[in-house]
Amino acid sequence: MREEARTERQAQIERAAYRLLRERGYGGTSMLAIAREARASNETLYRWYGDKNGLFKTMVEANARETREALLRAIEAGDDPLECLENVAPVLLSMLLGERAIALNRAAAADESGELGAAIAAGGRNAVAPLVEELLRRACEAGSLTALSPSTAAEQFLGLLIGDLQIRRVIGVLPEPEADFVEARVFTAMTAFKSLCGSSRID
Repeated sequence: MREEARTERQAQIERAAYRLLRERGYGGTSMLAIAREARASNETLYRWYGDKNGLFKTMVEANARETREALLRAIEAGDDPLECLENVAPVLLSMLLGERAIALNRAAAADESGELGAAIAAGGRNAVAPLVEELLRRACEAGSLTALSPSTAAEQFLGLLIGDLQIRRVIGVLPEPEADFVEARVFTAMTAFKSLCGSSRID
């Protein structure tokens, strides 16, 4: 199968998996059901993804890909790390509060096996947080930050940016945010972060 055709087929399979995930939850969604929903063979799913956990981990990674690639580009470019972080933050926040991430997290909350939660951690936070930390390490080295460590700075920034927004989305009390909400949240988070960790802050 040509790469372009395979990419489109995988997108169809993953869309089918999201539909079933919303309807049945993680435990009630089988590879066979996904294959039928996507009109694909069960053998194809196992050959491409290994098992259900592998499929959902791939879906998490795909959802986080834009954020991860934006962070990698910023790191490779070597531009001002705090400016880069501010530019990437809207992409990160929109991804975390988007329908796909929320569907995955709702299903993970109801999944007693913990498999989906582990896949979300591996393909999402564990892939993105180290890149945020790398940007902040560079900011510390450049003297732009006075954090205790890059890892502490990353935790503080992510806490300020995300707060309880994702859990509020998961429990259904917050709608998917518009662009102006994301922009305002990023501005507030960056302002608070620079006040907390910036090299010019007053102790």
